Amino acid sequence: MNEHTPTRPRTVHLAAYDTLADWEFGHATTQLREGSLFRSPHTAYDVVTVASGTDRPVTTMGGLRILADLALDSLRPEDSALLILPGAHLWDTGEELAPFARKAREFLDAGVPVAAICGTTAGLAREGLLDDRPHTSGAAGYLAEQPGYKGGDHYREADAVRDRGLITAGPTEPVAFAREIFAELDVMEPQVLDAWYRLFARSDASAYPVLMAAGDTGSGSED
Repeated sequence: MNEHTPTRPRTVHLAAYDTLADWEFGHATTQLREGSLFRSPHTAYDVVTVASGTDRPVTTMGGLRILADLALDSLRPEDSALLILPGAHLWDTGEELAPFARKAREFLDAGVPVAAICGTTAGLAREGLLDDRPHTSGAAGYLAEQPGYKGGDHYREADAVRDRGLITAGPTEPVAFAREIFAELDVMEPQVLDAWYRLFARSDASAYPVLMAAGDTGSGSED
């Protein structure tokens, strides 16, 4: 990186709303904050929670209460490396979360990546963000039911899909979702990313020594 190259923000923003699916983002946010497997430990990220407002906590599906760090209206793409949008029942019960889908459009228009899993894909489908790019979800039929969705030809039967800064995944794929987030941010050496996925997705014990070695060395040189 030369002195004229802008420094990328070291903050990842995580959307928080009532009925948030607890299991869908933990692999990603834990490793982003911890950063021991990254090319350099200095590339660890702050994870900042974002909600419609900061005056009351939201309650996840698992009953955890989260008081967000930042209000959605105050979130700017230029301050973020990535926006993570987990699933929630509310994506399927009305338009309460539509402002988060509109914020995703703002991020993508600014060239800042967005990671969307589970019901969030329905919200992005209604916003028109899946009409012209490869994507996945829980099922093709689920998206086909969304008003205004025109992206059926771009649907992929895959655990996770990454295209032009947008990551999509189904509700049973939090590990693949995290893998694509790490790939998008380019924080791990390819062999380390592969080993991380094999260990957490497949319980492949042969991946463990690779991760141990990466943790001992910072997995490579500085960015």
